[in-house]
Amino acid sequence: MSRLVRFIDATEENFIAAILALMTLVTFSQVVARYGFNSGWGGALEFTRVLFAWLILFGMSYGIKIGAHLGVDAAVRLLPKPLFRIMALLGAALTILYAALLFDASWFGHLFGLENKGSTGGAYTYVAKFYKLPIGMEDLKWPLWVQETFDVRARVPRWIPYIILPIGLVLLAFRAAQAFWMILIGEKDSMIAAHEAEELVAENKDILKD
Repeated sequence: MSRLVRFIDATEENFIAAILALMTLVTFSQVVARYGFNSGWGGALEFTRVLFAWLILFGMSYGIKIGAHLGVDAAVRLLPKPLFRIMALLGAALTILYAALLFDASWFGHLFGLENKGSTGGAYTYVAKFYKLPIGMEDLKWPLWVQETFDVRARVPRWIPYIILPIGLVLLAFRAAQAFWMILIGEKDSMIAAHEAEELVAENKDILKD
């Protein structure tokens, strides 16, 4: 299990670093190309949008790992410690449920007999539909050598950028389950650990005195 956790940790960090590097490189190169050579890549804007979406969806799970998500817990922390722990476990469990429902709500529909009331499908079904349909991105195209080598259509299929949806939700559920276990065994008190306002006040208290 520890190997799996280390692998996921490394994968998240490497992908986030690569996405940030690619966004910076593409944006900088397009500024130089446009203002220096009056040219540019037509798919650059759509490509950076896709990268930004990937960054957000990878960031959901990574934020739980490093405790970077902000939470409003002032009222909850007034509760007795055992009750606060129950609320923290409930929050982690609801996050797992949220990720599972967005990944695929069909199981929920079957469980409560809601198949005909919109509780079917999800991110997995959404990506699977685009995989079957030959629909490409608006401006994002394969390089000419890729088209010729692999005999593919010019436009990048939509399912490739959208595949981050189910992947991101699986990672979110994994991190929420990991947080649930750590709260249960007492290694942390809640899933949300970031309190930026308190930290900023603590860091700048001496400056405020001056």
